[in-house]
Amino acid sequence: MPGENLTRIEAQERRAIIDTHSYEVSLDLTTGAEVFRSRSVVRFSATAGASTFIDLIARDVHEITLNRRTLDPSAVFADSRIALDDLADENELVVVADAMYTNTGEGLHRFVDPVDGEVYLYSQFEVPDSRRVFAVFEQPDLKATFQFTITAPAAWKVVSNSPTPQPTSAGDETATWSFEPTPRISSYITALIAGPYESTFSELTSASGRTIPLGVYARKSLWQYLDADYVFEKTRQGFAYFEEKFDFPYPFAKYDQLFVPEFNAGAMENAGAVTFTESYVFRSKVTDAIKERRVVTILHELAHMWFGDLVTMKWWDGLWLNESFAEWASTIATAEATEWTEAWTTFNAMEKTWAYRQDQLPSTHPVVAEINDLEDVQVNFDGITYAKGGSVLKQLAAWVGIEEFFAGVAAYFKKNAWGNTELSDLLTELEATSGRELSSWSKKWLETAGVNTLAPEIVADSSGTITRFAIVQTAPADYATIRPHRLGVGFYNLDGDALVRVHHIELDVDGDLTEVPDLKGLVRPDLVLLNDEDLAYAKIRLDERSLKTAIAHLGKITDPLARSLVWGAAWDQTRDAEASASDYIDLVLGNIAAETESTTVRTTLAQLQLAANAYVAPEKRSASREKVAEGLWALALSAPAGSDSQLQFVTAFSTAASTAAQWERVRQVRDGEISFDELEIDTDLSWALLVSLAAGGVVTSSDIDTALAADNTAKGGEFAAQAKAAVPDAAAKRVAWDSLIDDDDLPNTIVRSAALGLVHPAGVDVLGDFVEPYFDMLLPIWNGRSYQIAQYLIVGLYPAALANLELRDATRGWLSANLDAAPALRRLVNENLAGVERALSVQDRDAQ
Repeated sequence: MPGENLTRIEAQERRAIIDTHSYEVSLDLTTGAEVFRSRSVVRFSATAGASTFIDLIARDVHEITLNRRTLDPSAVFADSRIALDDLADENELVVVADAMYTNTGEGLHRFVDPVDGEVYLYSQFEVPDSRRVFAVFEQPDLKATFQFTITAPAAWKVVSNSPTPQPTSAGDETATWSFEPTPRISSYITALIAGPYESTFSELTSASGRTIPLGVYARKSLWQYLDADYVFEKTRQGFAYFEEKFDFPYPFAKYDQLFVPEFNAGAMENAGAVTFTESYVFRSKVTDAIKERRVVTILHELAHMWFGDLVTMKWWDGLWLNESFAEWASTIATAEATEWTEAWTTFNAMEKTWAYRQDQLPSTHPVVAEINDLEDVQVNFDGITYAKGGSVLKQLAAWVGIEEFFAGVAAYFKKNAWGNTELSDLLTELEATSGRELSSWSKKWLETAGVNTLAPEIVADSSGTITRFAIVQTAPADYATIRPHRLGVGFYNLDGDALVRVHHIELDVDGDLTEVPDLKGLVRPDLVLLNDEDLAYAKIRLDERSLKTAIAHLGKITDPLARSLVWGAAWDQTRDAEASASDYIDLVLGNIAAETESTTVRTTLAQLQLAANAYVAPEKRSASREKVAEGLWALALSAPAGSDSQLQFVTAFSTAASTAAQWERVRQVRDGEISFDELEIDTDLSWALLVSLAAGGVVTSSDIDTALAADNTAKGGEFAAQAKAAVPDAAAKRVAWDSLIDDDDLPNTIVRSAALGLVHPAGVDVLGDFVEPYFDMLLPIWNGRSYQIAQYLIVGLYPAALANLELRDATRGWLSANLDAAPALRRLVNENLAGVERALSVQDRDAQ
C-alpha cells in the first residue's frame, strides 16, 4: 500500500495523463481546535477514459463529485489518495473533507500562545503537505492557478499568495476573505497564514515600474521585539540586487514576510508570502552570527521568488538546484548589497563545514540525487542539497565567469518563466553565455559523490627559492572521482604582528597532479594557502611549514576568509585523525580571541566542544572538558566589554562547564554575583545558564518551574523542556524520555528541545541506560509519527555523547537485524553510526 508515499514513476505516469488548470479552495477555520472544513474544486484536462488519483490527507471525506458524478468516499479514498476513473477530456472534481490541524510544523500548523491564549495558524507545504489542507495533485510539475476563500474569526488577519482582500462578514464575529487567483505555480509554494498577527506595511518600486506592497507580520506577544524597518531595508536591497542581476522583474503582486511560531526550518519560500522562524525575532541579545544569518535567510527566500517559484523543478531530484541556487545567490547578495560584506567568510565557516561533514558520511550522494519517492526527498534535505550544491555553484560561477553566469541565469528565467525545468535547461544557457562545455563538468561535479583533498607539493633550494610547485589531488577510495577546480593560491608572510598576503594567483587545477610553473622562482612564504579566496569545493592540506605558521600565528592572519580556511583545514585534519584533538583544543584556545568574524567563532566553538566531549582519548576526556571550560572562562573575562565574542564565550563556558566549581561560577553569573561589563543577563541568556545548571544537577525541577512562571512564553517552554531533560539523574531523564516516546501530542519545538537536553554531554554517565530503549523505539516511532517528529527523535535522542565501542556495536547490531527497515530510517541510523565510528578513530589518534 502506498500509505502517504508517492513514487517518481507514479508522478510521471500521472503527468502523462493529466494537466491541471485551476484550484478553488475554500477553508472554514471556525469549526474547532482539531479539524477545519476544506472544499476543493479542481479543474484539469486528461486523456479521455484514463484513470489516476488525487492526493488528500484528511480525517473524514464528506463528498467527492467528479464531473457531476457522485463517488463514494469509502470506496475511492484510501492511503492519502482518491481514485479517479473514467476521466473526460476536461474535468471538474469537487472534494469536501475535514482536514486536521497539526502541531508538527507540517500542513496547517495550529499554535496557542501561552502568553494570551491567542490562536495562530500557518501552512508549511514543502515537500508533500498541501494535501493535508486540500485535495491536490501533489507534484511540482502540475502547476495551476490557486484561488483561496477563507472563513475565519473577523478579528484575525489572513494572508495568502495573492494580496489580502477586504473581508466580508460571515456572521457571528466571523468573516470571509476571497483572494484573487495566483499565477500558475506549484502547490508546495501556496500558503495560508491566519490569526491575530500584528503587521506593518511599506512598498517599493519594481524594475518593471510596478509598486510592490511589502508586509511584515508577527504575533502580538512578540511584536515589540520585531525590527520591521530593518527587515524592509534588507528586502529593498535584495530586490534591487536580484532584479538587476537576474534582468527579470519581481514576478508576484506583493511580498509579505511572516514570522511564525514553532517553525521547523529557517524559512519557506511561499510565493509572495514567506514564512520565517520566530528565532529571527530577537527578544534578547543575539550574536552577530545570528543577525547575519537572518539577512542571508531573508535574501535566500527572496531569490526563490525567481528560482523555484517562477521557474520550478519538474521533480524533486531538482530540489538541490532550487536550494543551492538560493544559497549561493543569497550569499553573494549579502556580500555585495548589504553591510555584511564578509558573507563569503560566513559561507565558508558554516555552509562548507556542513557540506564537508555531510559529504563524508556513508549516506553521501551526488548533488543530483536519485529521488525515487517522497521519502527520498525528506532525507535529502541535507548538507549536499544546500551547502555542497551552493559551493559547487560558486565553483561553477568562477569556472564560467561571474558576468557570464548571471547572463545565463537571466536567459534561463526569460525562457522558462512559469514553467518547469531540469538541470540541462540551466546548463544550456550557461554554455551559451560562457562558451564553456559543461556536460563533462556536470558529470564530475553533480553526478558523483565525495569531496577531494588538495595538498601542495613544494621544493625549494637552500636560499628558500621555490624550484617546483605542484598541487596534488586525491579522492576517497569509495568516491574516486578527480575533478576540475578553479582556485586561488595565496602566499602569506609575517609582517610585524600580522600575517599578510604577499602573492596570489588563480588557475585551473585538474588531474592527480597539477604543476604550477608560475610560482617557480618566488621565495617560499611562511604560509601557503590553497583555495585562497575559497572558490573551490575541496578539503585543503597545509604543508609542514605552513601548518607550524598557522598553529603559532593563526590569529594574526589579517584576511577573515583566509583565517576561516585555515580554521577549516585544522578541523578537517582533526576529524580525519591526521592531527590530535588535544592539539586542536590548544589551537582554538590560543587563537580564537583574535577572531573577528562571529560565525567563525560560533562554528569553531562548537567544534571545540565536540573535540573535548567526543574526540579526545577517553582517559583524557574529563581533564579536557575542564580545561576547555577554564579556557573559555578566561576568554570571557578578557573579551572586550559588550562584544559579540564576550557573549559567545560566556555562553560557551556555561555549555562546557563540567565541575562543581565551574557550575558555581555559572550560578554566580546568573544571579549577578559575578558580572561582565556591558553584558546583561537577559531572558534568553538567563535560560541558557539555567540549562547549564540543570545539566550540572545543581538546580531542581521546582527551580525550572519558577523560571517558566516568570517567562511563560513559547520560548520559555522550550528552554524549560530542555532544562528538565538535561538533569543528570536517571529518573529525571526517564520522565523526559517517556514523555517524548509515549506522548504524540507534544509540539515539534518541545520535542526538539527536550531531546537536546536529554543527551547533554554533562549527563553522559546515565546515557548508557538509554541505549537499549533507543533501538527499541526506532521502528514504532518511524511508523507512528510524522516524518519531521520521527527525525527529531531518531537523530536527537541518539546518545552520541557516549562515543564508545558499546554504542558502535549496538548500532551495528540494529542495522544488521533490520535490513528490511525503511531506507530513510536506515540512513538516519547509519549517519548516527558514522559519527561514533569517526569519534573512535579520532580518539585512537589522540591517544598516540
